[in-house]
Order: sequence, then structure tokens, then C-alpha cells
Amino acid sequence: MNAEVQWINLGFVNCYVIKTDAGFFLVDTGVPALRDALLRKLDAAGCDGGNLKLIIATHGDIDHTGNCKFLREKYGAPVAMHRADLAMVRDGELNPDRTVTSALMRFLQFLMGLTGGVAKMARDFERFTPDLFLEDGQRLDEYGLPCGVRHIPGHTDGSIGLLLDSGDLLCGDTLQNDKPATIIMDRAELRRSIGGLAGMNPKTVYPGHGKPFAWTGLAAR
Repeated sequence: MNAEVQWINLGFVNCYVIKTDAGFFLVDTGVPALRDALLRKLDAAGCDGGNLKLIIATHGDIDHTGNCKFLREKYGAPVAMHRADLAMVRDGELNPDRTVTSALMRFLQFLMGLTGGVAKMARDFERFTPDLFLEDGQRLDEYGLPCGVRHIPGHTDGSIGLLLDSGDLLCGDTLQNDKPATIIMDRAELRRSIGGLAGMNPKTVYPGHGKPFAWTGLAAR
């Protein structure tokens, strides 16, 4: 079964539509403030309520799950993610204690705090309980998506990647551009996760932030 990945660039965060013979699959959903832009791009891709089969969140951060509940209600598509990030989306624990290794990211977080951006996103977030919990090694062929699920903790405990049979990898925030995540729950876990991805030798990598890129043997750092 063929699977075509379409990049939905929402500015500071990415979503992806995967088109197969069975229909469409949405990977990550952006924040509520970008909802209208996301809907326009879904419509342009040909994705509507009748052919969206599954919404998959690569992890629980609000910039990836912020529209999950809305889209589930609008399109009638179930939401899937890893159980380890359940508290983030069900209970609103959106800011787990993590290490920020990038000076730029620390500055942006500081600005967001000053302007109240983080608090506003938390207020706008619509909590939900996923319909499906994905596990490491699980195949999604029964839903019409030719891929395997990989549990890749480190950025969050429940981060997952999708390795399509074509060799394309959708990895959430485990990789940002061609660099490891700069917001880290567990550095050792992140290193192991990236090392595991290297062993799969993917072709094109589709990250949660930045442009898709060709895998060139990125080393875990």
C-alpha cells in the first residue's frame, strides 16, 4: 500500500497528512490558535470528515495535541497516542519538568511567560482522553496505514515515531530539524531513542519543528 506524506507547515510547528488508499491520517494537530489555518490546509489536501481515518499525536505537548478534541468531534476520527503522555492531555499537565538545553528556547519561554502566552495556551487547551493507545512495535495496517510505531522517549515519556514501510520517519520532537530535541525529559532515554532510529536507517525524516530532511546517519548526542 502506498503512503504519501504531505507537510503542513503552521509556522513554528508541523503537522503531517499521510494519504493512503484507505484515506487520510493526520499526525499532530498544532495549537488552538492555528486551527483555522490547519483546517484550510486539510481541505486543500483533500482531507475531510469522510476520509480522515485516524488522528495520531506523536506526544502530549499542546503544540501537537491542541486541536485533537476539536478534530475528533468535527471529523469523527479517533485519536491515538502513547499512554505515557496521558496525564498531559487528560489532566492538563502540560508543562512537565524538563531540561531546556537551548539558550534561544529558554529566552522564548521567558518571553512567553512575560506575555502570558503559556497561560493562554493552557486556558485554550481542550482536554481529552485518547481513543487508542499505541505501543512500541505495533503495526497500523488494520487502520489502512502501512507503518510501525516506535516508542522513542526522551523529549516526553510518551513520544512516538511512525516508520512508514516506504522508509519515511515521522518523529515528533525527538528530532528538530536534524538535531536532537532541546527540551528533554530524560537525556539518556533520548540518546537511546535516537540511536534506535539510526539503526532503522530511515530515508526522509519529518520532524515536529523545522523542515523535513534526508537522514544522514545522525548520531545520538
